[in-house]
Amino acid sequence: MKNVLSLITIFLFTIFYSQELKNFIIPKGYEKILEVKGDLDKDGKEENVVVFNTNIQTKSEGVERKFYILKKIGGILKIWKENSTIILPKEIGFSPESNPLPEITIKKGILIITQSFSTNSRHTQTYKHTYRYQNGDFYLIGSLQNFDDTCEFNMYDEINFSTGKAIVDQKYYPCFPEDKTAPAEDFHKEFNYKLKKLIKMNNFKPGENSIRIPNSDKHLQY
Repeated sequence: MKNVLSLITIFLFTIFYSQELKNFIIPKGYEKILEVKGDLDKDGKEENVVVFNTNIQTKSEGVERKFYILKKIGGILKIWKENSTIILPKEIGFSPESNPLPEITIKKGILIITQSFSTNSRHTQTYKHTYRYQNGDFYLIGSLQNFDDTCEFNMYDEINFSTGKAIVDQKYYPCFPEDKTAPAEDFHKEFNYKLKKLIKMNNFKPGENSIRIPNSDKHLQY
């Protein structure tokens, strides 16, 4: 009897869920640049994660990119999550034509997004952000940032928002043969930082957030 009630509950929930979610139709003028599959809510069924170049122009960074998480219900793809901030715009950076496409992987229900771009002819910015589905939504649970120069410095920021563990590591080097010393002293700091609330995916934009490093005038960027 319990098994029958469970099946009925799942059936009714699926019908309700299906009616709540909108059917996915590729908007006119959108170009798909990336698609991966994986189980994000651990229900035994894979979701489709898709990224598009849109025909929407941002104010400062060119063409906006749109991110979707799609569920297949009754053979029809439906929009579970839609976002226009976590994937960086197409024309971001110094030489956008050389920027690699975003990389998206799904491991054990965790969504990992890696993005890189050049900020000038010598500097490369890389972000790796990790999201998890919990309490009915997707939340940012980890961030890793690398900001690298071709010869003068390497800057590394990492934070796990679930545990609060944070690491900042900055290394500096003499860049040219005539340079006798590095432009600054190396800096390394490990500390704990706990958010009062985890950040929802739809409330997050890469690179626009920072944490003051204790006993320092420096910041961890994420």
